[in-house]
Amino acid sequence: MGQEVILIVIVVAFAAFMFYNSRKRKKQQSELATKMVPGAKVMLSFGLYGTLLSVDDEKVTADVEIAPGTVVTVHRQTLSRVVDDTASDIQTATTPEDEPAAPKPVAELNGEPIYGERVDSTDTDADAAKRKTED
Repeated sequence: MGQEVILIVIVVAFAAFMFYNSRKRKKQQSELATKMVPGAKVMLSFGLYGTLLSVDDEKVTADVEIAPGTVVTVHRQTLSRVVDDTASDIQTATTPEDEPAAPKPVAELNGEPIYGERVDSTDTDADAAKRKTED
């Protein structure tokens, strides 16, 4: 009996979660649709920025000006968001002072040379014996 109750609770919680996400998504879509007016600066789903000129509901297309005099016609679903002029979507470049210092390479590990480091060609008897035991 206890297992059935747990299973029913999980199913109800899953259904409630799906219902909540559906309402949230519809609310976001309606807010986006109210912001999508001609003259708004938009970002397309593939990262292209432009100014929305018109939206055709019958053909499900939108005309976006990406440069002065250059107008592209795209599917309406490619309009991913309205760009706010006050918020910066582009991150500023970091200066060398902002970047953390790179870790310094370790010269030797346990007396062994690091990969690619040249060693003297003169072998001692201890080194030759050590190599024979490792093979």
